[in-house]
Amino acid sequence: MNLTVEKPKILIVDDENDIVDILKYNIEKENEYSVLTANNGKDALKISKDIKPDLIILDIMMPAMNGFEVCKSLKSLKATNDIPVIFLTAKESEIDEILGLELGADDYIQKPVSPRVVLARIKSVLRRTTSEIEKDTGTEKIIKFKGIELNEDTYSVKINKREIFFPKKEFQLLKFFLTNRGKVFPREVLLKQVWGENIFVVDRTVDVHLVKIREKLGEYSGYIETIKGFGYRFRDL
Repeated sequence: MNLTVEKPKILIVDDENDIVDILKYNIEKENEYSVLTANNGKDALKISKDIKPDLIILDIMMPAMNGFEVCKSLKSLKATNDIPVIFLTAKESEIDEILGLELGADDYIQKPVSPRVVLARIKSVLRRTTSEIEKDTGTEKIIKFKGIELNEDTYSVKINKREIFFPKKEFQLLKFFLTNRGKVFPREVLLKQVWGENIFVVDRTVDVHLVKIREKLGEYSGYIETIKGFGYRFRDL
């Protein structure tokens, strides 16, 4: 009996057909992935909800609905908020990079794109995502600290029994702190633990995410402490 292993599904979203065709051809040539395509944000959201791809390559500069808006919509829905996103952009601004990562993107590639680089990033993100799933198997799924309750099964966070939405990276960063209370971590360690190695993000990305997390923690925001000259700590008191 022959068992067919389903290939990971990659969704490419870009309004430039030439870029879509080049990426689709080079990704399919690897014979490791199946490729879906969309030329606008509306179609990308529909495909994501209906098929739930394993990873999305998402252009930022698109008419009507840009990549940031698409990513924000994806991360606001439980059905799609765990789909990894790699942004494509022609912009070099650090602000754009931070905004994209703040919304929950997993990586960021500048145009003109190299198919070889894109393939390497796809493998890196999928490998990390798979590793996270395997690592969580058989472990405690609910982490509680005072009025904070983080549920890994439902990918949700409750503050004093009220559910508050946390995008993927905020969720992972909060989880890392809750499972390592009392320890001080420099930014580079937090970047490595949450974003992984070989991901090109800036140190300020951590600061931006922690501002958002503190806002959502409300009365518990003070538990995340800034240790000047060292990094951050979630105090265990």
